[in-house]
Amino acid sequence: MDTQVLYPVALPELEALSARAATVIGRLRDRVYAPGTEKTLDLRFNVRSAAEMVGRSEKLIRDAEADGRLPEPAKDDETGRRTGYSLAQVNRMREVFGTLPIRAETDVPAVVAVQNFKGGVGKSTVVTHLAQFFALKGYRVCVIDCDSQASSTAIFGLNPDVDVDEDEDTLYPFFRHGGPPTLHYALRATYWPGIALIPANLGLYDAEYEFAARMAREQTFVLDKLRSGIETIADQFDIVLLDPPPALGMLSLSVLRAANALIVPAPPNNIDFASTAHFLKMMSATLNEISEVGGARSFSFVKVLATKMNDNKSAHVAIKRMMDAVFARDMMEAVLKDSAEIDNATANLRTVYELTGPATRSETHKRCRAYLDSVGREVETLIRKTWPSHHADLRKEGIL
Repeated sequence: MDTQVLYPVALPELEALSARAATVIGRLRDRVYAPGTEKTLDLRFNVRSAAEMVGRSEKLIRDAEADGRLPEPAKDDETGRRTGYSLAQVNRMREVFGTLPIRAETDVPAVVAVQNFKGGVGKSTVVTHLAQFFALKGYRVCVIDCDSQASSTAIFGLNPDVDVDEDEDTLYPFFRHGGPPTLHYALRATYWPGIALIPANLGLYDAEYEFAARMAREQTFVLDKLRSGIETIADQFDIVLLDPPPALGMLSLSVLRAANALIVPAPPNNIDFASTAHFLKMMSATLNEISEVGGARSFSFVKVLATKMNDNKSAHVAIKRMMDAVFARDMMEAVLKDSAEIDNATANLRTVYELTGPATRSETHKRCRAYLDSVGREVETLIRKTWPSHHADLRKEGIL
């Protein structure tokens, strides 16, 4: 029996608890963010894989290298064998052969929010893996981290506490009165060719107060500020992915007003299923009220994605069956299964797409990669259906 006397926990004790937590976080960050190093992409593709990615034969690639249209690949100093192509080199091949999948200038960029008002449903996991899936395909992608927890920012190699200044690098300056007129100031290139990032950190939470203050002070509708900011940079990208905070606040509402497509991640358990139902109800009611002031907004598609699915749990299977029945055509066919591969990668602030070496030859990795690819392909198809310039190809592929 514990006979320890309990003492009141007041602000000083809470501050001490916070300091101890910060120490643990600091040690974790020291382990993940090695001093003086930056994240790099170590992926390499052999000529067969490159040919599949580019949509041309190995012979055409070698011919283009022979006649100077493509540079000769690097070779190992000792063996003389090719070391493989980087993603940047694969994209160069796509440029030469005209197989980049980017949208036409007349197509509207896809602005996809991955949103649920409940935390822990896999939002940042979906955002970061979708971004890298699209980059591997050759699309131009922007990830906008709208969550002060900054999970997506960390996955892309930035220490939110050290590498990101809320007064210069996040969305916060743009939301302030008299802030920058565009979002160009916040765009950062990443170590992934084709992916740019607008990072976040804890200071972004102050944007909630800034929104409230501006609405009270200026008596203006400010929830379309993010949408107007995205419009200033959208011509540079095919796909913009928004990672919002897990709460019904000003930032989340701004994300919903800015997006033209929505993916709702929902694990198949009782609590998360109920939360998703409440989220959809609240979203509908809130957007309806906001439309009376700011005008109506619509989405190209709204899809519910089952995440963290475990086929060995009968409750998961039963609730997934219920989700399919309730949401019917609103459910994505692809399912993001629960996977230790994702958990292990995330623990090291990486994604499954970044893993290399012997680990990628395991059956666990291959299954996880198949789940992720399936989700990516389905979202890619949904996006391409919104681009008229892709309709002819989609008809050829039997999709339209």
